[in-house]
Amino acid sequence: MRYDEILAHLDALQMHKIKLGLEAMQDFLAKVGRPEKTLKCIHIAGTNGKGSVCAALSSALGLAGYRVGVYTSPHLSSVRERFKIGSEFISEETFAEIGTRICQVLGEEQITYFEFTTALGLLWFAESDVDIVLLETGMGGRLDATNVVTPLISVITSISMDHEMYLGDSLTAIAREKAGIIKNGVPVVSAAIDPVAAAVILETCNNRNAPLYSFTQEFDYDVNEDGTWVWVGGDAFDALHIGPLLSSSPSLVQQENESVAIATLLLLEKFDFYVDLPEIIAGISRMKWPGRMEYFQKEYSSPNTKNGQKSMKNLTYLLDGAHNVAGVNNLAKTLEERFFGSRLIGIWGSMVDKDLKGTLDCMMPLFSKVFVTRPDSERSATPEHLCSLMTEEQRARTEGFTEVKDALQAAQDAAREDDLIVVGGSLYLIGAVRQMLCGELV
Repeated sequence: MRYDEILAHLDALQMHKIKLGLEAMQDFLAKVGRPEKTLKCIHIAGTNGKGSVCAALSSALGLAGYRVGVYTSPHLSSVRERFKIGSEFISEETFAEIGTRICQVLGEEQITYFEFTTALGLLWFAESDVDIVLLETGMGGRLDATNVVTPLISVITSISMDHEMYLGDSLTAIAREKAGIIKNGVPVVSAAIDPVAAAVILETCNNRNAPLYSFTQEFDYDVNEDGTWVWVGGDAFDALHIGPLLSSSPSLVQQENESVAIATLLLLEKFDFYVDLPEIIAGISRMKWPGRMEYFQKEYSSPNTKNGQKSMKNLTYLLDGAHNVAGVNNLAKTLEERFFGSRLIGIWGSMVDKDLKGTLDCMMPLFSKVFVTRPDSERSATPEHLCSLMTEEQRARTEGFTEVKDALQAAQDAAREDDLIVVGGSLYLIGAVRQMLCGELV
């Protein structure tokens, strides 16, 4: 099958929606020789921060000379973004070849989109002589399709409310699903510091005899006056201090996520993976995670002419895929602290199954002008629906657009050179806007 045919097959699998459970994955992997058994993995779950931890780990391990496989989700514009070895995404040819084999093995059996991509990733990594794989869960953990590995280390990032329809309507229930990746005797690095979630992680680790290294307890960080920071290890890390470190992202939780990555890198020494301190420091400063608190400038040429002259200006953008209340709250706090005094122009769009009012309540007070739109997804909330959740005063500074490109142009036309255009609410929206501004990632 050609690459485009595999993509069409994947699109058809979207009809099966989300199905949590391991039986289909286990059955398929048994038929192809259990590739996951040959891989050394770090397994990463959590509500927010998984991708940032993966990016930091990949950056530092790559500088240390290791061949690193990375599996993340969702993608921004191309499914190939989910699969990387080092800095290279999977090729269309390899994607098509492995995808064809999966289809042949399955025959008439049906699996979900995420099960298919997870199987493809595991097969690619097993056949590519990687040293280590960073494997990010899609949703939850206990019944996630990635939970077929026994990793070297399990990582759990911050836990908050999200995907309640599938994971449960309480923080305790959601934490139990995330804690499902914890295996007997396997070390755990956790940033789940909310007391309710932390209690679940601790209980699960105790029940499974899994050593636990918790953020704010076994390790933490201190920020210097110049904006650099220092990773601070407790007794479990021999009181080691690492720094000064400089984060590439303005996010207020970036140091938390990178601290988790550093703790994980140090624990990897027990498994004969060695990353020197200069490589850790350089890896943190060089990490990139597109569409997540991504800050850049681009020159904009307005299609509208004045006196026969096109308007040219240098505009500044912040793209962030935060889509649940905890993530959007971090975005709002980051904007208030790091961009205080800037006039904020918003481009916003969300999935209808999210807490739309909760996220809008975080963001609307910050925007001088906001352009709401509908990302290309059947789950997208309409601009009319978003506006219906606003106050009369908020609607007065809001414009709605059916097409993302029109919302982007309107924001660019409205923005001055000293303004900040903030794009958020959905990774679907981030993917569309980023593609228009920067082109494809792959």
